[in-house]
Amino acid sequence: MRFIRGLIFSLLFYGMTAVMAIIGLPLLLLPQRVIFFWQWLWARAMMVLLAGICGISSHIEGDTSDQQVIYAVKHQSAWETIVLLAMLGQPVTVMKKSLLFIPLFGLYLVRFGVMGINRNKGKAALKQMIRVSQNAASTGRNLLIFPQGTRLAVDAYQPYHSGLYAIYSATGLPVVPVALNSGYFWSRDSISKTPGHITVRLLPAIPAGLTRQELMAKVEDVIETESRKLAP
Repeated sequence: MRFIRGLIFSLLFYGMTAVMAIIGLPLLLLPQRVIFFWQWLWARAMMVLLAGICGISSHIEGDTSDQQVIYAVKHQSAWETIVLLAMLGQPVTVMKKSLLFIPLFGLYLVRFGVMGINRNKGKAALKQMIRVSQNAASTGRNLLIFPQGTRLAVDAYQPYHSGLYAIYSATGLPVVPVALNSGYFWSRDSISKTPGHITVRLLPAIPAGLTRQELMAKVEDVIETESRKLAP
């Protein structure tokens, strides 16, 4: 039954996404705030489908900061790449550059102001990340990065990448670690969806001025510890 519900959700969600992408094409010519609203509407519609068909609800714990910050987010599923962009004030987000070349969808990412990074280019990618993050920070928007770089199963481990520190040191912004448990309900590699409640926990901000070792150790410790606490 979970597979069937997941399949129905996937068909409706991707169908809705295609329709909204086509209908919204003229909006790409309008001010960026219109694109933000369209993305928020898409995320809300997805959440309604997910709750109604698969029995998956969600909420965010902790207040979004009044100050400009970098959100460092645990990455377990596609859920957070859709919902958190809408619910955390449309942050400028670090994503794989290849996503910008997806037909139609990539156009929206460009207008949304995504930082497309070619992670295979090593130091060149790091320099690009620094330059683009400084430009993004100058606009007053928050930034968002998945410091492990890719979606991981809930029991998998991958080191936290120093790209987070590059942005942190280049912009001088505090980091808000974000723990979550989305992977228990929306798996990264399965159509099946497990009924339950997704919790996103915004943790206390880490101030500017730490060394690379201090920042990376602190971020990894608090995110991993809190994410384990959120396991159902």
